[in-house]
Amino acid sequence: MGFCQISSSKSLHKALRVLDIVSPRTRDSTKTEVHLRLIQDFLQTDSKHLDSQKFNHDFTGTNSTFGSSNVFDQLLDTPVVDVENLISMHHDLHRERLKVDASFLSTAVTSCGSTRNIRGGTPYQCLAIRTGFVANVYVGSSLITLYSKCGEIIDAYKVFEEMPVRNVVSWTAIIAAFAREWQVDMCLELYRMMRNSMLEPNDFTFTSVLSACTGSGALGQGRSAHCQTIRMGFFSYIQVANSLISMYCKCGNVEEAVYVFNNMHGKDIVSWNSMIAGYAQHGLAVRAIDLFEEMMKQRVKPDAITFLGVISSCRHGGLVEEGKVYFNSMAKHGLKPELDHYSCVVDLLGRAGLLEEARDFIKQMPIYPNAVIWGSLLSSCRLHGGVWIGIEAAESRLLLEPECAATHVQLANLYASVRCWDQAARVRKLMKDKGLKTNPGCSWIEIMNVVYRFRAEDKSNTRLSEILPVLDFLVDQMKTLGYVPEVHEEEVDDASHKRTEPF
Repeated sequence: MGFCQISSSKSLHKALRVLDIVSPRTRDSTKTEVHLRLIQDFLQTDSKHLDSQKFNHDFTGTNSTFGSSNVFDQLLDTPVVDVENLISMHHDLHRERLKVDASFLSTAVTSCGSTRNIRGGTPYQCLAIRTGFVANVYVGSSLITLYSKCGEIIDAYKVFEEMPVRNVVSWTAIIAAFAREWQVDMCLELYRMMRNSMLEPNDFTFTSVLSACTGSGALGQGRSAHCQTIRMGFFSYIQVANSLISMYCKCGNVEEAVYVFNNMHGKDIVSWNSMIAGYAQHGLAVRAIDLFEEMMKQRVKPDAITFLGVISSCRHGGLVEEGKVYFNSMAKHGLKPELDHYSCVVDLLGRAGLLEEARDFIKQMPIYPNAVIWGSLLSSCRLHGGVWIGIEAAESRLLLEPECAATHVQLANLYASVRCWDQAARVRKLMKDKGLKTNPGCSWIEIMNVVYRFRAEDKSNTRLSEILPVLDFLVDQMKTLGYVPEVHEEEVDDASHKRTEPF
């Protein structure tokens, strides 16, 4: 299927009209005006050549999910950068008589998905509906990916449900969509449905399932997926092995990750980076450094992520000097430190109590520090009692993230700790005026392949009456062993009232 057939002379006329539209008239004309004139021309010229019944079927028929007004509303709302693409597409299609096919639409939608540009992808979906290519399995799979990457998981699943034909690509796309949302149960259910449909998964399918297990901390389900990879012969695939390493490390079983790493037939840079990062997450700084040195002996060229893992391991292990050495050695390998590397060094210095050095390091950075870097320094100041540097860090962070409720609370507490009541009240009032509220903390634990989540201030758990006495018992035990819980005083509007909470 394609656009309606147009005579050669009329095609030339349209090409000249489009050229006239996109050509600048005056310096005052804007791209939005060009966009509007293009839509007007499209309506005026194409409506004369389209059969009325065909037009109604394509845009307003009962089988169409888009009305004509909605289509052009979406086009009018498309950002300026997409207007240029739309003009170029319109120009090429009618002037050079290029034919739209499934490959073109799939590539275009995929491109919009990679940049998370849902507005840019909508016109292509409309075009797919008009030409009938929306039923193509690869176009449908691209639409699933587009919607999921833009956070529209429900729309992604609707596209999947309406697909007349599904293959391993479309099944993997929808599994990956739910994996991005860390919905491991749904991923496993879709995997089961896929197997029941007599389709065989591929290595990308398992990578997506393992990714969901990694994000949700579902170790038991990750092990089940691992068994499936072995049974179906995908264990030797390097991307599957890399996903297994990440899953085991982030789910708390670093030794299983080491087993997978040591038994890989071939390793790429991702394999080394995943294992180094895994050691770093578990505070195994010496093992991370040893693995990095082994990587150098095998002449594997490190990248920016490698150094991020090594420096991160140093900060978790308190190895300040080693962390500085590895940071400074990046230039020898032709690598330029990025914000994440600077953030790691700030955290490295801050955790060691070198607050002034950390602040000076930030001020000497060749790139502008982001909110994460100031937040890292702020956390270190809370840990070591560096009030004034902490206030500076909090104020600097709020300039970059003025809507961050947690930073407001921390700043108010810092001011209150040095009895700057006016400043504390100012921050509290500012927070109240903006309607900011802190998000409650969350933790989870897996028992018998079921992940149980707990949120602060959430009393909906039916076994709360059993849980609280156990917590009280554990706190008493910790105090008996000499642990003193760290607390902070949170000032309220009435300075005569204080609320003490544990960190």
